Amino acid sequence: MVEALIVVGLAVAVFVGFNIGGSSTGVAFGPSVGSQIVRKTTAAALFTAFAFVGAWTVGRNVITTMSSEIVDKAAFTPTASVGVLLFTGLALLISNLYGVPASTSMTAVGAIVGLGLATGTLKAAEMFTILSAWIVAPLIALAIGAVVGRYLYPYLDALFAFGRLSDPIVGIDRSGTIPRPRISADVPPRDLLGSLLVVAIGCYMGFSAGTSNAANAVAPLVGNGALNEGPLILLAVGAIGLGGFTIARRTLATIGNDITDLPILAALVVSTVGATIITVLSWQGIPASLAVSTTSCIIGLGWGRSSRVQTLTELASPAEPGPGPSIGALADPPTDDPETPASPTVGELADDGIPDPHELRVPAADVTPIGEPPAAARSAESLFDPAATARIVTLWILSPVLAVVSSYLLFALVL
Repeated sequence: MVEALIVVGLAVAVFVGFNIGGSSTGVAFGPSVGSQIVRKTTAAALFTAFAFVGAWTVGRNVITTMSSEIVDKAAFTPTASVGVLLFTGLALLISNLYGVPASTSMTAVGAIVGLGLATGTLKAAEMFTILSAWIVAPLIALAIGAVVGRYLYPYLDALFAFGRLSDPIVGIDRSGTIPRPRISADVPPRDLLGSLLVVAIGCYMGFSAGTSNAANAVAPLVGNGALNEGPLILLAVGAIGLGGFTIARRTLATIGNDITDLPILAALVVSTVGATIITVLSWQGIPASLAVSTTSCIIGLGWGRSSRVQTLTELASPAEPGPGPSIGALADPPTDDPETPASPTVGELADDGIPDPHELRVPAADVTPIGEPPAAARSAESLFDPAATARIVTLWILSPVLAVVSSYLLFALVL
């Protein structure tokens, strides 16, 4: 019976890792694939490799926390481990069905907390630390996004321009007996440097995803002592890689719902901020959500860009706000001048037909100062929608709360 439950647990762990790879690969390498810098297969390979490095190194800290420091190891019986993993898998399923950036880490921790409450093994001090990090981390991401959007983004946009390359910057040379990677000789040095930056940040996102997500797939199995940590990490990364090479191809084709409407520069900003926050927390052994941190940065970036039309004094006494469309509408303002193209979004790059990146550069001297409306700007509501923000934050809170309640009822009354 125990052996059968362990096999079921391994199967559920593979299911969780498979879905993590399918969703996270597109988020990490959407800009790279959309800009025609690397192919989908290359993106999946890079993501898997760096996720392995993250899981094998920093990710062990998170596995230790989730397998022994939230509840006692003894609570992770084979049945309980399968139950916790099922809750994590269902969280991924619901997130994919409704398109909500729900947190797998938060839901997995919520399921473990429910188990701890039902068995009387919850360690309150460690949970308080985790909850504090869950509150502080999104606020930091929000603040960084707001500062960058309000004070730095227009100047960064004036300095950097991203476009679609005619050929992948990294390809496969099949002229010899053994195929080997090569870098295209037709790419100018400046574009090569910018492209390598885009790829490097994608690899960084893969590393960060590995540090936080491997624990979601295997921590309960480590807790019950059924298998050693090393083989389970390999299993989790293998499942993540399988998802990256298969179902992630569709995500990469559409460049992911979360970043399709973002200019590449904005996508790189939020990716860097989100990955850095999660890597730091993972180093401390704190399970946290990459989706929550990156989405918080998107919200802050949208608010920062929309607030440029007002001075700090005017922001202190704002006019009555109105409803707006989407917080994800961070694409550059439309212009009535056909000779001044807006910077392309990731989705537009994937659809082709984008002008040369050098044509997209706007002189820094032409950036509109804070407090003055640009000539043809989106409304503030199109860049930042308080109603949508409130809806997402509410779902972030509900997801782990429902996991705690459901898990408690399952382990207290059924198992």
